[in-house]
Amino acid sequence: MTVDAHHHVWDLSVRDQDWIPTDSPIRRTFTAVDLEPEARAAGVDRTVLVQTITVAEETPEFLALAASHDLIAGVVGWTDLTRPDIADELARLRELPGGAYLKGIRHQVQGEPDPEWLLRPDVHRGLAAVAEAGLLYDLVVLPHQLPACVKAAASLPQLTFVLDHLGKPPIASGDLEPWASDLRALAALPNTAAKLSGLVTEADPTSWTVADLRPYADTALAAFGPSRLMFGSDWPVCTLRASYGEVLATAQELTAVLGPSEQEDVFTGTATRLYGL
Repeated sequence: MTVDAHHHVWDLSVRDQDWIPTDSPIRRTFTAVDLEPEARAAGVDRTVLVQTITVAEETPEFLALAASHDLIAGVVGWTDLTRPDIADELARLRELPGGAYLKGIRHQVQGEPDPEWLLRPDVHRGLAAVAEAGLLYDLVVLPHQLPACVKAAASLPQLTFVLDHLGKPPIASGDLEPWASDLRALAALPNTAAKLSGLVTEADPTSWTVADLRPYADTALAAFGPSRLMFGSDWPVCTLRASYGEVLATAQELTAVLGPSEQEDVFTGTATRLYGL
């Protein structure tokens, strides 16, 4: 069995997803019911549902969805890290229907103009509260923000930071540096992990191959090791480039050099252990 450590859902009849271009093929509703047959067909039996927008109502909705849907084993939600009552708010979320499924918090740091947003005192205080609540923190960042991730993780050794999409490396251009060096600096900290996810959408949109992704996957495997790396589909965003099954098959091909127990880490063990699924 396989764990998908990163996917999304959204319902455009409930609220807009203003980050999706108007002409995009993913500008429509995607539900857990849509995902389930694809995930089951690929051998995925548990998933982690991850926030999409900075709207407070989304996290309670996701927790209730997890409670009513046996495929979803955990939720990475959103709340305002800078609010003065952040500890109370995290406790409130845990008390909601499905609150036990809250495993982590994420903010769209990639959209923050300040490259050191993570290092702001009010954000640092919020991150410390996330750690105190026993939750993880997912990092969705761009490559130029990785140095701030390193500083934040070093300053909060009690908090586990999970890097989404390997920090969105510049696969389409083929450049490795400075992304690779910054990734290694983050991986050198023991309280960090990463998701082998979101790579197909960073590659050339018309002609990407597994070989294009391999240098980036290999860098991450060498830096984090299988025990701190986990597969994520990034569905339905991944469907811009590949089907759910193709994304999983690509990840399996990228990790084929690993032994059986190491592959088990990437596709089941790491996510299960770190998110407490």
